[in-house]
Amino acid sequence: MAYSLETINTAVRSDPAAFAAECEAAHEKKIRDAARRIAAHRDQSHIILLSGPSGSGKTTTAMMIEKCLDDSGVETHTVSMDNYFNTVDPETAPRTREGAIDYESPFCLDIELLNRHFAMLDRGETIHIPKYEFARQMRSDTLSQAMHLGKDELVIFEGIHALNDVIVGKNPEAFKLYIAARSNVVDADGQVVFQHAWLRLCRRIVRDFKFRGCGARTTMKLWPNVRRGEKLYISPYKENASLMFDSSLAYELSVLKPYVVPLLEELPRGEFPEADQILKACQAIEPMEDKYVPENSLIREFIGGSSYHAY
Repeated sequence: MAYSLETINTAVRSDPAAFAAECEAAHEKKIRDAARRIAAHRDQSHIILLSGPSGSGKTTTAMMIEKCLDDSGVETHTVSMDNYFNTVDPETAPRTREGAIDYESPFCLDIELLNRHFAMLDRGETIHIPKYEFARQMRSDTLSQAMHLGKDELVIFEGIHALNDVIVGKNPEAFKLYIAARSNVVDADGQVVFQHAWLRLCRRIVRDFKFRGCGARTTMKLWPNVRRGEKLYISPYKENASLMFDSSLAYELSVLKPYVVPLLEELPRGEFPEADQILKACQAIEPMEDKYVPENSLIREFIGGSSYHAY
């Protein structure tokens, strides 16, 4: 699927409120459809595995599906797989070819514990979800939270490696969902004006600044390694998915533009060629005020104001 640049710009200029509402309604329908398929699958497994590359909106999508299932009478919980990271040990941590610790590797996770917890939940047993403290790069079992699923309850485990064979291979009956911002923006001739991967990068740049106080340079420096990890550890396993989900919204580039352009303009031209390309592409996008973005929109995961939180 691709979005028409002309359609976006015309809608933003003429009636931004209606355009935002239309885009959100289309996204909500995808959420409802995913929830319906998950609910129909619950007799086979209590576990939903949700994966996608960085900047896909995994956390908010998981919480939206959880709410939709809850509203339909299927009690559901969401757990971030980040909590299953191993405490960093330089002696045993996976490494890149260059010798640096490979933080993108699935083997930074405690795969054995994850698979054991999945099996226990499906058997109706109680697990204790650990808490990973990123500031200390340590997993804390003392901050763990107990979880026990009732007969018809479900749990969504969301994380970039959720569909990796080392997890799916032990949990073939789980419902598997892959999400990513998969739509380009094209001009009247069908030429790509804005690549879908750039949307995820813009989301990350804005989120890193809004929530971590990081400038665009920090995000841009990390991006090549993030993309390397995606190509090695995430994209090859998307075919494991029971359902693929496009998490992009047609109007969000217009909303992101006023946030991301000033951050990219702080970078010297030529330092990051991809940043220069994004800035040039943004010139064609009509900007839009964020007042049209609902509080519960996926876009709020990146610009702020979201009411969703996961374990």
